[in-house]
Amino acid sequence: MTVPSITLNNQTTIPQLGFGVFQVPPAQAADTVATALEVGYRHIDTAQMYGNEQEVGIAIAASGLPREELYITSKLNNGYHRPDDARRAFEETIAKLGIDQIDLFLIHWPLPTLYDGDFVSTWRTLGEFVADGRARSIGVSNFQPAHLDRIVAETGVVPAVNQIEVHPYFGNEEARAASARHGVAVEAWSPIAQGKVLDDETIGKVAAAHGRTPSQVTLRWHVQRGDIVFPKSMRRERMEENFAIFDFELSAEEMAAISGLDRGEAGRTGPNPDTFDYVPQ
Repeated sequence: MTVPSITLNNQTTIPQLGFGVFQVPPAQAADTVATALEVGYRHIDTAQMYGNEQEVGIAIAASGLPREELYITSKLNNGYHRPDDARRAFEETIAKLGIDQIDLFLIHWPLPTLYDGDFVSTWRTLGEFVADGRARSIGVSNFQPAHLDRIVAETGVVPAVNQIEVHPYFGNEEARAASARHGVAVEAWSPIAQGKVLDDETIGKVAAAHGRTPSQVTLRWHVQRGDIVFPKSMRRERMEENFAIFDFELSAEEMAAISGLDRGEAGRTGPNPDTFDYVPQ
């Protein structure tokens, strides 16, 4: 099955479906990623704070797949926002992944209450990695509309993506709209709300009508809206299930019914980016 690609604002392309390794223990990450690659995933999303970049790199090297067939994303640790720290951390990421160039590197969180509110110099630093050829694209994660507006206004550099929490219970529409206004692609993390939507009656009815699972229908809802998604599972059968979402289509009415489940801020499962200030010790 062919996964569609989305063209980003710098004319590079990204597979619309990927595989996420958030909360995959390092001891199991290499085997888990190897299985995902066997299933057919070619887009892997990791982060410095996940602690499994090196194991992702081991799986990539062992796969024997041509580097140009793979799309690799990582994200800056919250403790390394100062420019020199960001430079060192990026070098470590490249080394751990065992690659010369990363496809996409993100600021993981804006942290507006830390670093004197300065995430702009961090963003400028990421631009250096594109300039020297070690990153094909750079972007942000968990950036609210005001955060996006600020970095674009102050640097003139538009992120390729904004990776934000999005699922049927939390459409995050203001952040999605701000991203669209700047021409920034939206990546949806927690696309099935950590499993909370899987027992939803509305989604269940849509799934039954198509002979699909609630997870497949929810992921299909995302891709039809244009979101990039990378569900995580450590079980091969679930990886295969999540991969099989491109041979059916939801109707406009079904899409609207799922979108109508949005609970606004009450539906958010993760931290609010305006106040989140976690820094690993």
